[in-house]
Amino acid sequence: MKDLGNEDWREALAEIAEEDGYFEPLAPDHFAAFVDAGPQLLVSFESRTRIRALRPDHLPYGLSLAQSHGWSSLTLVAEDETWFRDERVYGYFDRLIDEAFFEDFDRVVFYGEGAGGYAACAYSVSAPGATVVALRPQATLAPAIAGWDDRFPQMRRRDFTRRFGFAPDMMEGAGAGFVVFDPFERLDAMHAALFARPGTTLIRCRNMGLDLERMLASLGVLDTVLERAMAGHLTEADFWPLLRARHSLPQYLRHLAGRLHDHDRVYLEALLCRNVTERLKDPRFHSRYKELDEQLSRNGVTLPPPRL
Repeated sequence: MKDLGNEDWREALAEIAEEDGYFEPLAPDHFAAFVDAGPQLLVSFESRTRIRALRPDHLPYGLSLAQSHGWSSLTLVAEDETWFRDERVYGYFDRLIDEAFFEDFDRVVFYGEGAGGYAACAYSVSAPGATVVALRPQATLAPAIAGWDDRFPQMRRRDFTRRFGFAPDMMEGAGAGFVVFDPFERLDAMHAALFARPGTTLIRCRNMGLDLERMLASLGVLDTVLERAMAGHLTEADFWPLLRARHSLPQYLRHLAGRLHDHDRVYLEALLCRNVTERLKDPRFHSRYKELDEQLSRNGVTLPPPRL
């Protein structure tokens, strides 16, 4: 698996794709990289800024995962977070539809996170029967529908009302859809509610916050979810045993402790810090536990004895 390092990034990625497929610039801000490796196709939507921030080898996640499993991959990359709202991207998928491109594959999975999650849902309409796995997707940023989402003011000028526009509608032909989000992140949860339709399963990952993709990748859960989706037997029940591993993930535990602290849940935060100290021997949680235990003692509150 090639490490793109500090080479000219787009040129190096084009070289990888053109060995067994093609590389196609769609506009100054977008391109598609297709690698033909078998009857299973992973379609991913990613941004260059996120790839270079999160991937040490600078390979798009979808391309890397497909390479490791012998799947074909179609990777759509935006230079920044554009939600893939561009006439040339619409035209590219129109052409794939006209060419019956997706019919050449036995199994198709669409994947993305955030803006890429929106695109995975929206463009899945081009491959009826595909499985969609979307992390924290927006349903739309059209002000008439999602004017309450004020996180992306730069996107107000993008048109979300035209083709491939309202993502929940575009998923109606999917074989199965999974929208994964943290219900405590209010705006993400409001978008997820718009996807609550037959055929789409909402997966609530409590206390995993905005960095959901990184956490799931750290746990190895993300790879497993997409492997099961590609095998055609991903279900809601598959997520829960996988997510139990988060109880040993420092990033998750820090997020949970921070949430308890923000809500002044001293007793529960103390129990959490003690539990983490006992299981993981983390000195930061141990120090915090001592502070909280002293605070509770001053107020005449005693924690129950730890489980043996």
